[in-house]
Amino acid sequence: MYLYHYFEKTTGPFRNLSDLSVEEAKEVVRRVKEERPGTQCASRHDKYVEYRRNCENILRTEFAKKGGKMDRFVPHYMTVELSPWMTTWFEDGDYLKIPVEEFDLSTLSFTYGDSMPNWGVKDDKEYRGKLYTYEEILKVIEKYGLPQDWNDDGKYGPERYIEVQVWSDETVKKYMNYGGEKI
Repeated sequence: MYLYHYFEKTTGPFRNLSDLSVEEAKEVVRRVKEERPGTQCASRHDKYVEYRRNCENILRTEFAKKGGKMDRFVPHYMTVELSPWMTTWFEDGDYLKIPVEEFDLSTLSFTYGDSMPNWGVKDDKEYRGKLYTYEEILKVIEKYGLPQDWNDDGKYGPERYIEVQVWSDETVKKYMNYGGEKI
């Protein structure tokens, strides 16, 4: 299994909006809307930063309940395998492809789909509103497959990929200055 991280080439990988203060994060979102209006990130609503922080509180609480190891207060974000849709999010995008074996698996949590709609959408899908460990997500993948294989266009709901929350900088720091592969 490979984990993918997508980023704007001019910014670089693993620049985490949630590492900033709320005011600084809102300023970054404002600048993206102004400087790169055609990108997915520019379409975020005005309360995105607050919603993201709330979601991260839920993720942190749920991962703690499962005994997850958190060396960071907020996670870095990746996907399980390549998400074609995520490659369209940036004006000049790159991505990193890292084997899951490079990570301490106890520092990874997963949501089947993006974490924000995972907690926000109310339906009867059994994976909705849940956070998984590595071993647990393997069972979910075995049952449902990868969302990008059956829902890359979002026709069947908000789950277009499996989001990975990386709660450590240990592996990430090796890739902070990596250029990735051209999207």
